[in-house]
Amino acid sequence: MNEQIDLQTQLNLTRDKISALESEIAKVLVGQRQVVRQAIIAMLARGCVLFEGVPGLGKTLLVRSLAQAISGKFARIQFTPDLMPADVTGTNILVEDDNGRRRFDFQPGPLFANIVLADEINRATPKTQSALLEAMQEHSVTTGGVTRALPEMFFVLATQNPLDQEGVYPLPEAQLDRFFCKIVVPYPTTEELVQITRDHTARTQTQLQPVLTPEDVLSASALAEKLPIAEELLNYLVRIVRATRPEEQNAPESVKRFVRYGCSPRAAISLSLGAKISAMLDGRYNVAKKDLLDVAPAILRHRIVLNFEGQAENVSSDAIVQDVLQFVKL
Repeated sequence: MNEQIDLQTQLNLTRDKISALESEIAKVLVGQRQVVRQAIIAMLARGCVLFEGVPGLGKTLLVRSLAQAISGKFARIQFTPDLMPADVTGTNILVEDDNGRRRFDFQPGPLFANIVLADEINRATPKTQSALLEAMQEHSVTTGGVTRALPEMFFVLATQNPLDQEGVYPLPEAQLDRFFCKIVVPYPTTEELVQITRDHTARTQTQLQPVLTPEDVLSASALAEKLPIAEELLNYLVRIVRATRPEEQNAPESVKRFVRYGCSPRAAISLSLGAKISAMLDGRYNVAKKDLLDVAPAILRHRIVLNFEGQAENVSSDAIVQDVLQFVKL
């Protein structure tokens, strides 16, 4: 009983801290509350986020605001076609000591930070994009035959512009699968656009204050993992993931017709963890069906690969996800 009371106290304190984080970000980012919540869920899941949206919707502003509200190290990488892997991971440089002896010292790259903004990630070549694979999955970097651990709290937020057609390199499926979720940033509403215009034309600048530490984020992540999920719900989310695969007998017709590859086991793990964090932030002490449905689109959409017919018919992965969620019953 005492353990249950202690868990409830910890959950309440964690929700208060996350609420303070959201309030701090809202001082400079108008609207986009769902986008902010999804990014925080990914951060607490110790995953990485891929933001997609047309230019000017505040993707970079959101990441910068999040970094300012957390007292950790922030780094920004502007991805360009001439960016090399060593520019991201770091490299060995030749140095000379006071005695004239030379040696190689490792110069850490921008990946060695708590929060990393990978801006316009699809503008880099596949060679440079692949440098992120180990960092995103293993939280380590291997250079010169030596593997170096990244900070325990390591969070990559990547952005890409869906309108770009020239000078871009689509992310490979292996890298997309390593993103915890893909967040589509929508246009602001009329009221939000009025406020954005008013605030920026007034040239008011708000300096955000850190309200969380990296240790707070890790503690919240560990706490969310303790939340229980019923066996029935666990089987439900597994059936959702399996229903995205065209070879499955119990899959909707749209999946069998338009999908080439469905979601991997990593999607099921992400769904479970994302639902736990969603329940914690909503004040529940166990996972509900609503939590799974809330996080499913962002977690599944980038893991579904359409076949030629699906691309020719201009079918969206979001439409496939909605078909799956309606098809699979609890």
